[in-house]
Amino acid sequence: MIGDDFAELQLFITGPILLREEVRKAGLLPEFGHRDTENPKRFEPIMSNLMTIAGNPEGYLPVIFNGSGTNVLEASIRSLVSDSDKVLNVSVGAFGDLFHSIAVLNGKKAVQLKFPYGSAIDLEILDEALKEHKPDLVTFTHNETSTGVINDIVAVCELIHAHGADSIIDGVSIFGGAPALINECKPLMYCTSTQKSLGLPAGFGIGFVCEKALQKAEAVANRGYTTDIIAQVGKAKINQTLTTPNGTLANQMCVQLDYIVNDETVAGRFKRHEEMRSIAHKWAESMDGYELFAQDGYRSPSLTTFKTPSHMNIEKLKEVKELMRGHGYLFDPGYGKINKELAEQGESPIFRVGHMADIMPDMLSEYLGVLAGVLKGFN
Repeated sequence: MIGDDFAELQLFITGPILLREEVRKAGLLPEFGHRDTENPKRFEPIMSNLMTIAGNPEGYLPVIFNGSGTNVLEASIRSLVSDSDKVLNVSVGAFGDLFHSIAVLNGKKAVQLKFPYGSAIDLEILDEALKEHKPDLVTFTHNETSTGVINDIVAVCELIHAHGADSIIDGVSIFGGAPALINECKPLMYCTSTQKSLGLPAGFGIGFVCEKALQKAEAVANRGYTTDIIAQVGKAKINQTLTTPNGTLANQMCVQLDYIVNDETVAGRFKRHEEMRSIAHKWAESMDGYELFAQDGYRSPSLTTFKTPSHMNIEKLKEVKELMRGHGYLFDPGYGKINKELAEQGESPIFRVGHMADIMPDMLSEYLGVLAGVLKGFN
């Protein structure tokens, strides 16, 4: 029978993520009509709880897009960057690069500022780039999934806005695991999705949109259909989606966001992510030859990246992945593009440990203990 040989693994990758049993069971709740009176029973609490998790940013509205976080990133580019605008895409890793690729592929006047892998945004360098390029908009990543770097987004936005530009933030892998700081940053749009720190399957992108963004979008031609934030907001205001939603995911989202807000609490969830970051850092100290990869002071609470010793390589990390599978875990051998570039430079690769969503500190400690034993076999 189909599915009999599907492996039941604990996912310690950076998304998709391990799901709570209650979230899995919520997938069996009744299907519903998205223009029926059953719809607001799901989406009214979803929208309210999203705002609570976001810190109730004043003047912002949550919008649910069908698709992934990438769909929301593309919507921000299509709707907020006009043909005459220049957009500066600031990157500290592969997903910052993706934002730039989206801008280029959509025919926008885009320039890129890249920082070395593992480094956060350097404000002095950003300041020089803003002076040189004089962009109308700047995109950047709150939490870079490929490198484990979390940026000081308040300071970054203050600098961007001081130069008269607007900001768009990719918060895909951090929302639900740390404060979004939307009120403090005041971006045109904050973009995220379900399959990371919120602890849900992939399938919805989420955008927090302000009135200034809608005014900006009015002057942008060719916004597309599903990428048009004006059309999306029109439906979001009545707790609907523009196009037919995944009803199964909506049921799961309704259950999960209620749990986050009313059971675990948002503050409790953020504190647990910080605790898991500390566990990962202490583990690195115990591992001879392994180091934390992300810049000190800018290390993510939702995932940690580790630099391996010189005797490790990409193929050995693939072996580690299969050995960890034998222990019932899915190991993340690092972001392929980055490890390939490190190899070309004669550097050893990195690997990632996802500790986001509903992974618990004791689960992480157990996983790292097993991983330590496997890695020691490669000394």
